[in-house]
Amino acid sequence: MTRIRLHDLDFDLFIPEAEVNAAVDRLAGELRTKYNGKRPLFVGVLNGAFFFAAELMKRLDIECEITFVKVASYLGTSTTGRVTDLIGLNERIEGRHVVVLEDIVDTGNTVKHILDALADHHPASVSIATLLFKPDAYKQTIPIEHVAVRIPNAFVVGSGLDHDGLGRNLPGIYRIIEQQP
Repeated sequence: MTRIRLHDLDFDLFIPEAEVNAAVDRLAGELRTKYNGKRPLFVGVLNGAFFFAAELMKRLDIECEITFVKVASYLGTSTTGRVTDLIGLNERIEGRHVVVLEDIVDTGNTVKHILDALADHHPASVSIATLLFKPDAYKQTIPIEHVAVRIPNAFVVGSGLDHDGLGRNLPGIYRIIEQQP
């Protein structure tokens, strides 16, 4: 399937599933090397990162834990610029190495909000690992240390990312087809 329609928008296949898997494989190797022996806590950001988190965790053969939190900053195809409160962090992270798992980092507002909230709990370290990163949209100074795939500033769905609830289950990444005026 190379073209799909979700609600009122059309999308073309942008990154096939095999390429997504290869990028996650590479990222898992990077994280395995960095965190082996440190028992990191991976914090998946719901809803989008559940797919990426599951795929990544299957590839990590180190001692680690995972939990999930929820925040939101999207409405339709664009960010609202507002991030709601961090919900669901019940684990003690003081002195722990924490890796935040994001499906996509664009403006960085969500990442900043999460890091600010985590800092109050005094972790040993915090880093960001993301399936997709849009460097042209990024507005923060926080380093995005672990990136599976860098993409242009376009709206995408698949591999956990959605358009108003649809498309998360698509195995590859699909990019919006811009409408002609």
